[in-house]
Amino acid sequence: MQVPLYQAKAEFFRMLGHPVRIRVLELLQHGPVPVRDLLADIEIEPSSLSQQLAVLRRSGIVVSIREGSTVRYALAGGDVAELLRAARRILTELLAGQNELLAELRETDAPLPPVSTGSRR
Repeated sequence: MQVPLYQAKAEFFRMLGHPVRIRVLELLQHGPVPVRDLLADIEIEPSSLSQQLAVLRRSGIVVSIREGSTVRYALAGGDVAELLRAARRILTELLAGQNELLAELRETDAPLPPVSTGSRR
């Protein structure tokens, strides 16, 4: 039985749902990067990076390129870079909307006039 498209999409986004994987993909947007450079930029244990790279490689989003003793990683296609750019645009719009709401809240957060507690006669 074939997996419904919405479920495949959910699994795809779940696979992307790790900060290290997103950071790796961001670093690979400009071309292949050696593992040693990824380690320097991300500052995590080599074994942790290796695990995250394996997830990305198994999903087909990244490919590894061996050049002698150096292993470089690259995006398998340009669509992933476009997805990251789209995510940046969406987040920018969401945060801009939140900033507008925050500014509006601050404008309406003026002190209220004191409430009279005296009795009427």
